[in-house]
Order: sequence, then structure tokens, then C-alpha cells
Amino acid sequence: MSSRFAPTAILTVLDRHQVRYVLVGGYAAQLHGATRPTTDIDVTPQPTQENLTRLTAALRELSACIRVAGIEGGLPFSTDATALAGMNVLNLTTRHGDLDLTFTPSGTGGYDDLSRHAEHHRIGTVTVQVAALADIIRSKQAAARVKDLQALPELRALAQGSHSTPGPGRTTPAQVPDWTRDDDQDRGQPADRDKERAPNPSLDGADDYEQQHEPDRDDLER
Repeated sequence: MSSRFAPTAILTVLDRHQVRYVLVGGYAAQLHGATRPTTDIDVTPQPTQENLTRLTAALRELSACIRVAGIEGGLPFSTDATALAGMNVLNLTTRHGDLDLTFTPSGTGGYDDLSRHAEHHRIGTVTVQVAALADIIRSKQAAARVKDLQALPELRALAQGSHSTPGPGRTTPAQVPDWTRDDDQDRGQPADRDKERAPNPSLDGADDYEQQHEPDRDDLER
């Protein structure tokens, strides 16, 4: 995989496949004005079967592999919507850089919770749902890793100086593509949470790895 980190290229592929997600972690914090560097993208996908099917197609286009320390290019794997539905965290590397899927970031209830207050930012040619700064702070407080605690003072300062008026790169709801918003949300009603999650997956080509390793949550939310 390419060592070049090209977040806009990753987001463009997700947009092309109409994947619904909320951008979280360090890159989302940068969009709110944080200065700490990050080398990956963290996203929380909407966990519906239809959306995970679209996400699977996007991962194929990105040539995504499971990221493993010491293994250049990661481990090839094959997945589908049912397999992804059984995941909590999946650390990937792609031809445009590292991509982490985190279905329930620390301290949050996942996509429905985060999308409720997400802001819309224009990145390149695509419009992206970005977790609210308050939700990023809440997640980092709950994770309580050293790097999270180090990031909190700057994030809290940004929150104190933030304004409700959309800043550069932000859009109003009317400018957001329809597929980035739930139908219920378009009508002003809260989106229903998904009632069921599929059984645990089996990833072709990565079974042995997953039996010995749990995904490293420390790689997430940079």
C-alpha cells in the first residue's frame, strides 16, 4: 500500500459509493482547528445492511487490507456487509493511506449518537459529516489514553472559542447531498437506531490473525 496519506482521496471514494458515516478522531479534530498531526482517517459508519454493502464496495476500490505492525501492505482480506456488522473496530491500510473503522467510539453510542450533532464540512469536492467538537472531546475523555489526554486542553480551548455560525468549509443542511442524511432526519424526526447486529464475521485470509489479535484501539481517534 502507499505510504502517502491522502485523506481527500479516501473520502472521495467513500462519497462515490454514497457511504454514510461520521468522521471522528484526529482528522475530525483538525477540521475544528486542532493542530496535532494525524496519519489516518477514523470513521464511524452507519451500521445498516445497505450502507455496509456500499462500504464494502468502497473498501474494494481502495484495495483495503488489515493493518498489521511489521507487515508491509497489511493482510489481504475479503469481507461483506454481514461481516462488517459484527465488527467494533477495524484498522485498515489502503492505497491512499490508513483508514480506521470504529463503529462505537469510546464514550459514544455510535453513528446515530454522533450524527445527531455532526457538522457538515466541504473537503475537496465532497461534503462530509464531521463529529461535533463536543463529541470528540467526550470520546477522548472516555478513552483516556495518554495521547487523548494530551489533546484535550487544545480541544477545550477551541470549544470555548467556537461560534454557532458555520465557518470556512462548513455547509448548511440544505447544501448536503440527500444520501448523507437519514430520511427520518430530513423530516425533522430522529433516525431510528438499528435494532439488530449481524453475527460475528469470518474474514477470508485473516482468520488466523484475528484469532490471535484484538484490534488495537490505541491506533484510533488520533
